Amino acid sequence: VLNHVSRESLWFVDYLTGSLPGRDFFIEVDPATDVSQVTRPRSSPLLVPVATRRGTRHLWATFSDDQIDLNFENPDVLLEFVGILLFYLLQGVSIVRLDAVAFVWKRLGTTCIHLPETHAVVRLLRAIVDEVAPNTLLITETNVPHAENISYFGLERLAPKAAGPVRTADEAHMVYQFALPPLLLHTLTRGEAATLQGWLASLPELPDTCTYLNFTASHDGIGVRPLEGLLPDHERDALLELMHRFGGFVSMRSNPDGSDTAYEINITWFEAMRGTRRGPDPWQIARFLCSQAIMLSLQGIPALYLHTLTGSLNDVEGVERSGRLRSINRRQWPRDELELLLASPSTPTHDVFHALRALLALRRAEPCFHPGAAQHVLTTPDNLLAIERGPLEDGRRLLALFNVTDRPVPLDEAGPALIEALGQGGWRTLEGPTAGPVDAPLAP
Repeated sequence: VLNHVSRESLWFVDYLTGSLPGRDFFIEVDPATDVSQVTRPRSSPLLVPVATRRGTRHLWATFSDDQIDLNFENPDVLLEFVGILLFYLLQGVSIVRLDAVAFVWKRLGTTCIHLPETHAVVRLLRAIVDEVAPNTLLITETNVPHAENISYFGLERLAPKAAGPVRTADEAHMVYQFALPPLLLHTLTRGEAATLQGWLASLPELPDTCTYLNFTASHDGIGVRPLEGLLPDHERDALLELMHRFGGFVSMRSNPDGSDTAYEINITWFEAMRGTRRGPDPWQIARFLCSQAIMLSLQGIPALYLHTLTGSLNDVEGVERSGRLRSINRRQWPRDELELLLASPSTPTHDVFHALRALLALRRAEPCFHPGAAQHVLTTPDNLLAIERGPLEDGRRLLALFNVTDRPVPLDEAGPALIEALGQGGWRTLEGPTAGPVDAPLAP
């Protein structure tokens, strides 16, 4: 976590007592300063009053009053983090995640997000990784609209898109594919794949040095900001209302005009798959597995959150205990309870876990799912999503076909592009837990 530290950290204790090294590590701001232009991920006040030996000071806190932002204008802060990074690299870590990196640099009078200095910090850390541990991957975590998110590859700064796929990247090796989870939610609860299909088709071709981290859920909520420019406001609002109906919550953020807008959905992914706009239905497990099969089929590296693997229900009691909406998807499993559910064939936890294990084994054994294998999205009717991976050097291709509705779709209605692809012959079905005819509801 580059942007901030806990209020209980030793650096912050140094600040309170006026001791080194943390004495000058934080950002003091006059409370009368106009900070309305600052982009906020939360609705809490930006400036937090803190009692010190020098009196009350107001400190910059982008996320909450117990997470105080660091001052990267102080070179000592940057050097501390270079040391931390080197420590991890020397321990042999394979992936380093830069959490909340978009907010690292502050300059009053700007939005204080994605500033050039922030990208310079990422480039510096990438250069260190490449020199010290070239097999380690750097990944940025920026829950923002899609174009802003992929800017952390550093592609557009080095060469315009028109330059073709030979471009290089000098920032992150990977970025979290933040637009994917909310678009998948919309696709499978609305029963229309056109929006997801159009977005997938628009993704830029990446050089071999970088790729996407695909996921559907994490320890945080499902970001809403990545839908900006991808989904009409009325569709976004309908999705938020549906998640409320399925037991979820919506966290808010502050805008420069003083209003609040939705920032993220707080719900477990299994509960989010409970039904469609018409309400709950019998297809929850099928819809859930379809969502994971789509994610696992996409170009990039997949990641599955613990509570996705276990098909966890909303932990409303956890929210009540902690007072934090994100606790709904952070249940701490008692081991005995979890083992009992995994061993019982009559529970969703058992069915989901073993189906996902088999699906991961299937993916791992298939060369067409290599992160660098080409991806082509076929034009199909709204009720189908068709993704072709490959061809590989030996001509091998894979076609991933998904019915995203709760009704059968006859193959003769699959559209000319898909019918032509299937008519070329030579296809065989991969054996997996969700393999089946597309003319069944929610069948991958």
